[in-house]
Amino acid sequence: MSNVPAGLRYAKSHEWVKLESDGTATVGITDYAQSALGDITYVQLPKVGATLKAGETFGVVESVKAASDLYAPVAGTVVATNSGLDSAPESLNTAPYDGAWMLKVKLANPADVAALLDADAYQKLLG
Repeated sequence: MSNVPAGLRYAKSHEWVKLESDGTATVGITDYAQSALGDITYVQLPKVGATLKAGETFGVVESVKAASDLYAPVAGTVVATNSGLDSAPESLNTAPYDGAWMLKVKLANPADVAALLDADAYQKLLG
């Protein structure tokens, strides 16, 4: 069974969002996503300053099994990326909710986060 922490919001495309107190959101992939991908070998993320639209592709994760697009769960402007993933993409397999966050986004509309799934709804989606 996948780890689905309460307090985060989830996209059906298996990204998570944590709303921060400064109006930004931290984005990553879920435990379910990293498990389905297998051993992650490469991550491509957008540059700081990139504008994201909810539902659009923002990057790629490659593993020994496959390459998978990453979809923006919320709209906004990228204010930070996790440069640690450049040298250690495999950290997504061991810490998808902690050290292996992907982006920090200045939200275009903070209410967008509320439209995402809560932990219970995401767990039901997983079955």
